[in-house]
Amino acid sequence: MDIALLLQPWRSISFGSSKFLAKVCFSNTGYALLISDLSGVWHEEVDTGIVEGRSKDLNKRLKAPVCSFLKHLSELLQPLLLGGQTDHGSASFSCHRNDSQLTIHVKSELSGLPFYWDFHCGEASGSLVSRHLLQPLMKMCLALERQSQELGALLLQKDLEIQDYRESGAMLSRSRLETEMFDEKCFLERFLCKSLPEVCSGGNGMAFTGSLQHLYTAVLSQEVKHQLSGDENRGVGSSPLQEEHVEERGLQTSSDALPPVPAIQGSGEVTSIAPVCAPSRSQNASLSVCKAKRKKAKGLFG
Repeated sequence: MDIALLLQPWRSISFGSSKFLAKVCFSNTGYALLISDLSGVWHEEVDTGIVEGRSKDLNKRLKAPVCSFLKHLSELLQPLLLGGQTDHGSASFSCHRNDSQLTIHVKSELSGLPFYWDFHCGEASGSLVSRHLLQPLMKMCLALERQSQELGALLLQKDLEIQDYRESGAMLSRSRLETEMFDEKCFLERFLCKSLPEVCSGGNGMAFTGSLQHLYTAVLSQEVKHQLSGDENRGVGSSPLQEEHVEERGLQTSSDALPPVPAIQGSGEVTSIAPVCAPSRSQNASLSVCKAKRKKAKGLFG
């Protein structure tokens, strides 16, 4: 659960007027939730016993296996984390803070019966915040700096290539396409004066874009692979589950990862929920990967 949550990217989510960044991981025996409003970070991790006890307290009329409640909670949260609306139109969310705790109240319906749930998130430890937020962000900054340097070097190389064409007598057919030689110092000065103020005034930092989510997951995947490699060198074996999480980059954490859901009992009646089966590794391996065809390069000066 720890590695699976680590590999999840931060995503924007709102409960009413309250905006957060969150990451969550569900399994068939529990869940782990990490959530922040950039002024505080809260965390909750529960197992089968806690889910079973809390569900009995909040849903006295509803009897179901733990995996049924977890599947339903996953179906409620995952669409919100992906930027959409929950598929359950009757569902509602609210939250309130009390001292160092953040409580998220959930109200919905499950098989025609009212379903209630409370996420009780306590203040996250400094080491947890560092591992999931500070350290990855620092590495992302280093990765983006390296990317910027390599792009600058590529632009300089392209300028030399264009200059060679010109010295060979090539003429630009459309003058509006002509550009100045790339000057890294001038570019950085313009960026700091024009682009950076726009970025800093564009919001409160809750927009963790798709490209940043991808980079975050890639950075953490490298860290986990390095950790597992170090464990192997020290003679500490890694479990197949850990390796699978790294290979899949932690992205398979929705209700698809949950096992078939048994029947739910309530008010003397038994209703069944369609089973959701997790795809096997062999099925995943058989999926075809399509590569985009490279377009034929066009001439620069004609």
